[in-house]
Amino acid sequence: MLKKFYKIIIVPYTLVLLYLMFLGMGRFQYEDNQITVEPVLSTLEFIRHTIGWKNIVVIVLGNILMFIPFGFLGWIFPGLKDLKLLLYTFISSIVIVEALQYFTRMGIFEVDDIILNTFGVYLGWLLCRLIEKEFIR
Repeated sequence: MLKKFYKIIIVPYTLVLLYLMFLGMGRFQYEDNQITVEPVLSTLEFIRHTIGWKNIVVIVLGNILMFIPFGFLGWIFPGLKDLKLLLYTFISSIVIVEALQYFTRMGIFEVDDIILNTFGVYLGWLLCRLIEKEFIR
């Protein structure tokens, strides 16, 4: 039942997420291409200079939590139950999305986003293994 629901919801979920990454949440087209390649330091700077905790939670935790569902892709593509293959596939895909944000100027290519998004996929993969072990026999 849970796997069937996932298979139905993951495509619309992905489309909504792509919408948010390019057009939603007050996005606008930058005048110049933007890139941030300082891993972790740029996120720490963002946290240090952000006044409200709401922004920190939405941006930092959102970059993790929104990608947890992709840790379950092994339910659709059995080869992606292997963590290395899942992470290789995901990182390749998210780098393309970040590059599209850069080239369209509808976002910033951020290494930290790649790291946080990938951590979310890893957490999803762990959660998927736990669910399979405990609830799906």
